[in-house]
Amino acid sequence: MTTPLVELTHVHVVHKARSGGLLTRDHVHALTAADLTVEPGETVGVVGESGCGKSTLAKVLVGVQKPTTGTVTHRGADLWTMPPAARRTALGTGIGMIYQDPSTALNRRLTVRQIVRDPMDVHHRGTRPERDDRVRELLGLVGLPKSLADVLPGQLSGGQRQRVAIARALALEPDLVVADEPTSALDVSVRAQILNLLLDLKERLGLALVFVSHDIRTVRRMSDRVITMYLGRIVEEAPAAVLDRARHPYTRALFSATPGLLDPIDPIPLAGPVPSATRPPSGCPFRTRCWRADDVCAAAMPDPEGGAATGGHVFRCHHPVREDRTTHDLVREASPG
Repeated sequence: MTTPLVELTHVHVVHKARSGGLLTRDHVHALTAADLTVEPGETVGVVGESGCGKSTLAKVLVGVQKPTTGTVTHRGADLWTMPPAARRTALGTGIGMIYQDPSTALNRRLTVRQIVRDPMDVHHRGTRPERDDRVRELLGLVGLPKSLADVLPGQLSGGQRQRVAIARALALEPDLVVADEPTSALDVSVRAQILNLLLDLKERLGLALVFVSHDIRTVRRMSDRVITMYLGRIVEEAPAAVLDRARHPYTRALFSATPGLLDPIDPIPLAGPVPSATRPPSGCPFRTRCWRADDVCAAAMPDPEGGAATGGHVFRCHHPVREDRTTHDLVREASPG
């Protein structure tokens, strides 16, 4: 058995937010009881609607966000009991991060060379000539000409800027790269190029990848397994190959609402708005929009079902969908009347 690169155990993240008066603060439940492991060389996809906790999960994985409670381990060592210097070294050299918008993720006053070299400067990796050699190597790795090393980010296209961000994330040869919506700010014409680049780099470098997106079909294409999040909770974890036979009603609804090139969109109707993370509903968080919900769902959060016996397919639902139920079956089941 290999040691997981990163492991989250019962992680909660709760923020305080001002509401109403100056002295009144709400608690925002950004992440609730999250359990997740990332093994060497695998790709884990993370899907869910905006505000479901995907970016918070990504920040916890790379050590930007400290959990309110719970543990985060990197190669078996608890990150938040380490001395700060050791934690910075472990995270800075072992995990790379690709942010959503390269226009804001890159310092517009620095050249491409300075941006890509910055992690090596911070962690004192090699001599200055060795760092410059590594910059040229990284630019070639992500498909950029070496002539762009001395230009500013504002002189690059969106796709080129994201390639620079990827090169920076790879500068210290990390084992894990976390990509938080890495194509959502790009033109449709270059999204496929960036996704193909990430897949190619993962295979060539033996990387583990956590790929965060709201597009469940893209995540399915990129990933070995996929976790579905709703209102700060992980409600399902499934091998990517069986995602269209998901057991949780919310995962099925997400899949049905994403158009494919060959399949017409056939969305499963969901009633009502997403509940507030400051006052999450009792029991199952999805029950206020789920067509299958009853009093049992309001009383308690369902325990996880599945696991090794189902090929690693785990879900939390009192009334799971049968695998043989089609989207059309569920549309008819969920439609009023």
